[in-house]
Parts: sequence; C-alpha cells; structure tokens
Amino acid sequence: MVKRVLELGCGRTKAPGAVGVDSNQDATAADVICDLNHGLPFRDDWFDQVRGVHVIEHLNDVMKTMSEIHRVTRPGGTIYLVTPHYTDFISWCDPTHRWHLNSFSFRYFGQIHGQRHWYTRLDLRERALHVELARLWKWLGVQWLVNHFVWFRRFWEMYLCFIVRGKQMEFTFEVVKE
Repeated sequence: MVKRVLELGCGRTKAPGAVGVDSNQDATAADVICDLNHGLPFRDDWFDQVRGVHVIEHLNDVMKTMSEIHRVTRPGGTIYLVTPHYTDFISWCDPTHRWHLNSFSFRYFGQIHGQRHWYTRLDLRERALHVELARLWKWLGVQWLVNHFVWFRRFWEMYLCFIVRGKQMEFTFEVVKE
C-alpha cells in the first residue's frame, strides 16, 4: 500500500510522491496552492503522514494549524515537524517567524499531568523528539543528555538554554482519534 504524504510549505522541493502545499505561487513544487492560515483543502483522515519542515513558526495560529493537520491525518498516522529552537539566532532573524518554540511547546496537544488539556480535544502522542545543539555541545555530550533524559531537557530548557543554545527541533507525533 502506498503511503499518502502531505508536505506543507514544500517550496521548491518536496519528498518524492508527496502532495506539496505552499502559498507561494512562484518557483514552487507545490501541487496545491493555498494559504495554510485558512485551513487545508483535503478531506478528513486522508494522509498517512504530514510533514512540515520549517513551516509552523511562520503561521498565524499554531492551535488552528495543528487542528487542521490532525484533521487530515488518519488515526495512527504521523506528523513530522521541524522548527528552530527559540534560543537559536535563526528563530529571531527572520521577520516572518511568528512563533518561537521550545521542546515542550507541543506537549499541549496530548496528556498533561495525566489529563487532556481543556483548550483542545486534539490528541497527539510524541513518538520522537530530537533537539539539535551547536557542534561544541554535541561533542561535549550535552545534546545526548538533552535527547535521552526528559528531566535533563527540562533542566536545560529552564536554566541552561540561553548559554547552551538550541539549534532546531525535530518532532514526530502519532495522531490519536477517538
């Protein structure tokens, strides 16, 4: 069975076989031109995977966008997001970035303290998270600690991240629907 893949904000390149979506009509590999801020023109539960590489930080409403991505992804499907960590220079030097996120920003869309959040019924299970740090911190083993121990990542986010800055984060979520 062929997987249906949706590539959000694909720009000039997209994953082979993916349906590309972009708002830019010029110089794009997109199959569908649409403004992601106004929703996705696809039916419910259509895609097995949705990819958004350096897209979510540009959009007006993270809650609405995640709801739309969840809607078009089948139960058990995956959502793959890449975004800069808010302490990285790239997060702040691009004037089109509306959101500056950290490694816990998407915990909102799942269980928090054993309960679902009251602002959304959206349910995602974090399957993988990789935080990229600068080479020095990777070489010294700090990146390994951040990626292997949630307690250390929390400590890093709360106390160290402005010294030991993050570069980017890669999230993989499983879509849960009742």
